[in-house]
Amino acid sequence: MLPETPFVSARMKHLLNLLAAIALLVWGTYLVRTGVLRTFGASLRQALAFSMGNRFTAALSGVGVTALVQSSTATALITSSFVGQGMIALPAALAVMLGADVGTSVMAVVFSFDLSWLSPLFIFVGVVLFISRQGTNVGGFGRMLIGLGLMLLALRLVTESTTLLTQAPAVQLMLESLTSDLMLEVILGAGLAVLSYSSLAVVLLTATLALQVVSVEVALGLVLGANLGSGLLAVLTTAKSSISVRQVPLGNLMFKMMGVAIASFLIQPWLQLARRYVDDPAQLVVLFHLSFNLMVAVLFIGVTQVVARWVEKLLPRNKGGNKALDRPNHLDPSALSTPALAISCATREAIHLADTVETMLRGVMTVLKTSDVQLAENLRAMDDKVDSQYSAIKYYMTKISRQALSEDEGQRWTDIISFTINMEQVGDIIERVLQDIEDKKIRPGRNFSPAGQTEIEELHARLLANLRLGMSVFLNGTVRDAQKLLEEKVRFRELERAYATSHLDRLSEKTMPSIETSSLHIDLISEFKRINSHICSIAYPILDSAGALAPSRLLKQDR
Repeated sequence: MLPETPFVSARMKHLLNLLAAIALLVWGTYLVRTGVLRTFGASLRQALAFSMGNRFTAALSGVGVTALVQSSTATALITSSFVGQGMIALPAALAVMLGADVGTSVMAVVFSFDLSWLSPLFIFVGVVLFISRQGTNVGGFGRMLIGLGLMLLALRLVTESTTLLTQAPAVQLMLESLTSDLMLEVILGAGLAVLSYSSLAVVLLTATLALQVVSVEVALGLVLGANLGSGLLAVLTTAKSSISVRQVPLGNLMFKMMGVAIASFLIQPWLQLARRYVDDPAQLVVLFHLSFNLMVAVLFIGVTQVVARWVEKLLPRNKGGNKALDRPNHLDPSALSTPALAISCATREAIHLADTVETMLRGVMTVLKTSDVQLAENLRAMDDKVDSQYSAIKYYMTKISRQALSEDEGQRWTDIISFTINMEQVGDIIERVLQDIEDKKIRPGRNFSPAGQTEIEELHARLLANLRLGMSVFLNGTVRDAQKLLEEKVRFRELERAYATSHLDRLSEKTMPSIETSSLHIDLISEFKRINSHICSIAYPILDSAGALAPSRLLKQDR
């Protein structure tokens, strides 16, 4: 046994080299995808959105976008989010996906040529750009070049590793025993595509293996499985999304399933025809991949309406209410691959959270004036919505890659988190205020004195104005508005003290309404002050980054 040890270790080394090369291929594909999305993601989304005039332009836009992104799954997520937001119709989205699959197959053909000489150039230039310009579009372009270089390097390493590995007698004997089983090949190809998160990587790997390891017939079966796996991957990725978002991946999976069913009968006729013009097994594999997706696109581009109806029957949307009037959810999952765009989405959702809080705050005065118990209960229930929105925003923000953010975007990330925390806490305070009003005023049937009512109303009006100013500061980030907000904090504190003193004066004069509502009056003033403090906290990050804050107070401005 000992003499065989060197041979065994060498064989294991070749196998490990092959596995490492496969992993490098998948990683290179990931780097290209994320680099393109982070650099050009917003432009690509706009290109998709503006090309939905008809199914043919939609399909062409899918080809172009996916050729750049090198991932039909990424295109599926972007397109699904458009449908979820009501921006495009389902048939147009399905047309985009037909084009997207053609786009990935075109890139597979390009990578099948011997471009290994470009690998060191791409890696060198990419590393220089990425390190020197991190957090910029130039750095993102460098990331994309690194990915391309690694993909080309990985394909060469896969070829070298398989050449050495297949020279082993045991491996040759195993390969000779393999027979074509289309069902098994499709399942294996689909599984590999799901595990690697890239059908392109699986097709390129299969094309390389077809040179030495597996027969062309087996390779074509794996290609069919990889196409099916990419459709399944998009379905799994959107499994927890809304119904409208899940419809696009399901429709695309239907196209792929029908395409695989048809292509399984055409493999041998296609091979007989293609072998008249192409001898290279790797070229046959990628050309079959392209032919398959072209066939699916041509066959089904005219029936997107029909497939859309099938999808809507399998995944019907909620018929309760008008979907066009529903509030859109700005937390777009597909935008996460473009961090700058994801920050904008989170900002829009944070403003809606503040709108909900403003509705609650406005309702406080209505409840005080009308003693409407039902309105108080409805407003208190809105705090659950505030909590839910806050949790969704916080979870969304944690999924944004901080490393991909520029310095300004990183500061914006912090501002959003701070703003939503303050709004959530304001919502909690308002809920307690409404409960106090119900317990201490409405149920006992008490009323404030005219002077006390006026004071509460004036504080409430200032509070609303400050909340709106705080929202403006959060949106625009101007130092002047932030300074004004902190100045309002001082004025509010002075007013709160004055009104507390005047209330004590009324108590000393034994004014009956003031005595009956004293506890509530003092609590309201105190809670309004706390709310105002949370609102004014929005100004601190902006003033701090502008250098306009002293350790304990606002710096005096030169006049």
